Amino acid sequence: PAGTWLLYLPCTWSIGLAAAPGCLPDWRMLSLFGVGAVLMRGAGCTINDMWDRDYDRQVARTASRPLAAGDISTFQSLVFLGGQLSLALCVLLCLNYYSIILGASSLFLVITYPLMKRITYWPQLVLGFTFNWGALLGWSAIKGSCEWSVCLPLYFAGVMWTLVYDTIYAHQDKRDDIMIGVKSTALHFKKDTKQWLSGFSLAMLLSLCVAGMNCNQTLPYYSAVAAVGAHLAHQIYTLDIDKPEDCWKKFASNRTVGILLFIGIVLGNL
Repeated sequence: PAGTWLLYLPCTWSIGLAAAPGCLPDWRMLSLFGVGAVLMRGAGCTINDMWDRDYDRQVARTASRPLAAGDISTFQSLVFLGGQLSLALCVLLCLNYYSIILGASSLFLVITYPLMKRITYWPQLVLGFTFNWGALLGWSAIKGSCEWSVCLPLYFAGVMWTLVYDTIYAHQDKRDDIMIGVKSTALHFKKDTKQWLSGFSLAMLLSLCVAGMNCNQTLPYYSAVAAVGAHLAHQIYTLDIDKPEDCWKKFASNRTVGILLFIGIVLGNL
């Protein structure tokens, strides 16, 4: 699923940037974080469905989810969540102590994110803080701690990216969201969405340049950042916020954005 890629890719950026000059990224760490992304994205979906089961019944796109449809009980979902988090903990325990503490500290965000749409028009910002934790964790897993001059701009870039793709995603459900009373950046920005997305994209690109300069990245990296900018510009220019199928297509295409940047990081290192 697209969401698993979007959780995993910031981890790959961080692991790639932490590799020594002239070296490929640590493939063991990439594999470990891949398993962790599947487990934690799954756990996030389970938590989200537990919080939102009453809302999901009222939205055509989500009414068939197991909890909303009544196919499983809340207790069964809690047991399943326990299994997911236990397996994710096993992955986390393969890392160094600094990374174990850093990774565990993201659990608060994972649990509380689904509540944000009830209280703020900026739940996508909280999702950005949650989904891009790997931009910090990947570096610390390789180096033993965070180099904040690199990790913070990379994390900020990821948060801005999430605001882009998840605002696009939220436009799919805006009619249902208005009826059931939940909030999103899509409802907040309305017809000004493209201007906001352009600002977030520019902030993302500038932050990626700062992260690259602070770890001595080379031409292929900046070429990839330029390609990312072109991809985002095309997404925003051609987006039709009133067509759910187009919103889904643009949202899913962000996997390409993340992969482009990862390739640029690897080639820049080499």
